[in-house]
Amino acid sequence: MKIISVAGARPNFMKIAPLMEAFRKTPGCQPLLVHTGQHYDERMSDLFFRQLGIPQPDVNLGIGSGSHAVQTAEVMKSFEPVVLEHKPDAVLVVGDVNSTIACGLVAVKLGITLVHVEAGLRSNDRTMPEEINRLLTDAISDLLFCTEQSGVDNLRREGVADEKIFLVGNVMIDTLLKNRAKADQSKILGDLGLQPRSYAVLTLHRPSNVDNPAIFGRLLDALEVVQRDLPIIFPIHPRTRKNIPAMGLADRVAAMKNLRMIDPAGYLDFLKLTADAKVVLTDSGGIQEETTILKVPCITMRENTERPITAEVGSNQLVGTDPKKILEAYRRVADGALREPQIPPLWDGHAAERIAE
Repeated sequence: MKIISVAGARPNFMKIAPLMEAFRKTPGCQPLLVHTGQHYDERMSDLFFRQLGIPQPDVNLGIGSGSHAVQTAEVMKSFEPVVLEHKPDAVLVVGDVNSTIACGLVAVKLGITLVHVEAGLRSNDRTMPEEINRLLTDAISDLLFCTEQSGVDNLRREGVADEKIFLVGNVMIDTLLKNRAKADQSKILGDLGLQPRSYAVLTLHRPSNVDNPAIFGRLLDALEVVQRDLPIIFPIHPRTRKNIPAMGLADRVAAMKNLRMIDPAGYLDFLKLTADAKVVLTDSGGIQEETTILKVPCITMRENTERPITAEVGSNQLVGTDPKKILEAYRRVADGALREPQIPPLWDGHAAERIAE
């Protein structure tokens, strides 16, 4: 069975790594890897392939950045000849980036079985480009593999037949558990002069937060208070770095002496940084999952989450962008007032094996 697996952006790499390994170990399975090049700089791409032991892509489309329409169209144009040449039995896509829906559309229109890993997640916020990608990919997929029960429930509610839906656990957690010991060897804490549990980690990249000066300003109101308590390590996304001066926020950010902006970190360094943090403040989806497994308190600065299990059983507090609510959540962390987080069902490091089976 020939399967083309597609990786497009940084969050995809952590999901593709265990799948490629599981497929390589499956007799009669011929896996091919296509990297669309949606994230294309060295730190966001090549470094991840090396650290996670992902084989070099069989095909690199080298798409690069662009508007949603341009990126989606370019991926479709470049991916179609690859499918026609290799004639796979199935195309597997992961997550919710533009490459996911673009390659999914190509496969389905050519009559190829489409497999979606991380299916059924819903924020119920259609202003998020990822939500549109998730809804459309799930609607055209033949096999849908879910990370949590909410994904199964959402797909059933949308009329997807039960025989297409499988609850298998979370491939991103497979990668985390496999690399935990390796990440412990990272020297990043020493390089940054940090002690375990004595600092916060911040990530901010969602357009709804970093493209809106009023909302970004509100987030800074909260961060100004937190950074008086402990250093905030901020691996800064290129989009966010560009927006700070453009929105006239550079002086405010510079005045926060304990907010330390660093370049985006490789997977192992970031895993170490997260695992030893006192608290993580984020608007990312995947980080909500990683902190749940690491049992590190997470404050999610968004109005919604497509990963509700992280707030139901894990260490995640979903607080929106109101500084008062962010600081209330932070105080609960500082006071040790959080309940003991649990690990969601099937987040055990074997999701990719179940998918391969």
